[in-house]
Amino acid sequence: MHENLAPSCNYEDFDDKVISGSRDGPILVDFWADWCAPCHAIAPHLERALRNLDGRVRLIKVEVDEGENMKLAGHYRLRGFPTLMLFHAGQELGRFSGARAAHWIQHWIEEHLAAAGD
Repeated sequence: MHENLAPSCNYEDFDDKVISGSRDGPILVDFWADWCAPCHAIAPHLERALRNLDGRVRLIKVEVDEGENMKLAGHYRLRGFPTLMLFHAGQELGRFSGARAAHWIQHWIEEHLAAAGD
């Protein structure tokens, strides 16, 4: 699920793909930048964590330096990259920044989904 393999979205279709899309199941949004080494470092850990969740959570990537995507970073008050946000039922369940290990990411997702009753 490296940058070019995961579905992506942009400022114009974020509401449709993420907010509305999360009503059909949880979506983890990876706000990343090509110049960001931790953004590249987390990619295989995201892949592993999501694989371990057996497709229960979808990943969508937002390249913050493309088009008007930095407006999304401003809207959500993102301070650094990568920042990952978990959405479900049209709402943000949580977020974290920085590279993390797969087991940490998986536990974080499971914890937030359990708190949301999913």
